Amino acid sequence: MTADLIYLTWTAVLCLILWIPYIAGTVAKNGLLSPEEYKTPLEREHPDWLRRCNRAHVNLVENLPPFAALVLVAHVSGEASSVTAIAALIFFWARVVHAVGYIGGIPYVRTLCFSIGVFASLAIAWEILS
Repeated sequence: MTADLIYLTWTAVLCLILWIPYIAGTVAKNGLLSPEEYKTPLEREHPDWLRRCNRAHVNLVENLPPFAALVLVAHVSGEASSVTAIAALIFFWARVVHAVGYIGGIPYVRTLCFSIGVFASLAIAWEILS
């Protein structure tokens, strides 16, 4: 398996587990949902860090499909290279740091890491298209 696909897999795993802090924090604060809340969820007030957990996950959910599509196109088209492998590695680690920085409320980390991830995806696109 190529490095591109390995980092795509790790990014998917990150997306699969990034919801856990939000759910665990919600249950710790409010308890399990009642049967009635499954039908009509109540709007509950969450601490800022808990809302940031949810937003970090949603942000990755929004950014994973374009990254995945580019990695898969590079792989299928034979355009995967050391550039796409490094870009995939950068994307993955930028997303890890993005999640930690976002959840931790560390100023500027979220925006910087988001931008790095976008540029890494664009590097893969450039490699495919050039």
